[in-house]
Amino acid sequence: MERSNHTVNDFILLGFTTDPVMQLVLFVLFLGVYSLTLLGNTTLIVLICIDSRLHTPMYFFIGNLSFLDLWYSSVYTPKILVTCISEDKSISFAGCLSQFFFSAGLAYSECYLLDAMAYDRYVAISNPLLYVQVISRRLSICLVIYSYTGGFVNAVILTSNTFTLDFCNGNVIDDFFCDVPPLVKLACDVSENYQSVLYFLLTTNVITPTLLILASYLFIITAILKIRSTQGRLKAFSTCSSHLISVTLYYGSILYIYSRPSSSYSLKRDKMVSTFYTVLFPMLNPMIYSLRNKDVKEALRKLFKLTQSEV
Repeated sequence: MERSNHTVNDFILLGFTTDPVMQLVLFVLFLGVYSLTLLGNTTLIVLICIDSRLHTPMYFFIGNLSFLDLWYSSVYTPKILVTCISEDKSISFAGCLSQFFFSAGLAYSECYLLDAMAYDRYVAISNPLLYVQVISRRLSICLVIYSYTGGFVNAVILTSNTFTLDFCNGNVIDDFFCDVPPLVKLACDVSENYQSVLYFLLTTNVITPTLLILASYLFIITAILKIRSTQGRLKAFSTCSSHLISVTLYYGSILYIYSRPSSSYSLKRDKMVSTFYTVLFPMLNPMIYSLRNKDVKEALRKLFKLTQSEV
């Protein structure tokens, strides 16, 4: 990858505030959120692995979503914690590039995985008797592999185009991580070609999956309306409500950040929104998929009983 004409060896991450007291408060908050993220997602993955009742395509996708959230949160949060308590706010060019690449790859992979989960819910509701045959183990694995492959291939495209920009406006990033909006602010002249790449990636990784998810839910709603009993309709809808909440929160924040032209970026406002989908969302996902899920709660109770009996 060729470097820009104005050589930048490292970047300075301003973070959220320069107030030492607030930095300490934020450190405690982010540490708590990160701990809950690790605990919640790891617990969910373990439950899905050890409980035979959770060995279904739906939970296979949820387990992979938890794995993505673990990885995704770990790309950002450790550096945020260091930035909060250290006087050294710098991140090397290679470190910034690596953080950018993995964050993009994981974010795009999650978009594709949520898309696959929407198809899974559609089949489960519209063809419950054929669900296991249609969403086979082989198809589930293929969909997950496709999600990761598509995500990281597109991350290569975004990273290579972003880090060949000419960063002539300094090396101070007014954010807590390396992302498109603050890096674009440092670039001298963002070409139309780069803008085209951004819109292409937005279309293929966010807008297209969003449309496919909307189409899936239109078919799901149609299938639910064909169910005669009210109880049956509510039960069918409850099986996809967690996914719907997850999609709304995740896609909503991403579309808000990346669907606007670079000239309209507001770093202070965007910083708060990006905090949600990079730090808070990975913590919320295990709660979204487990609090209203009887199978997960029963598996958790079984795990607690097994642990207590061994003690």
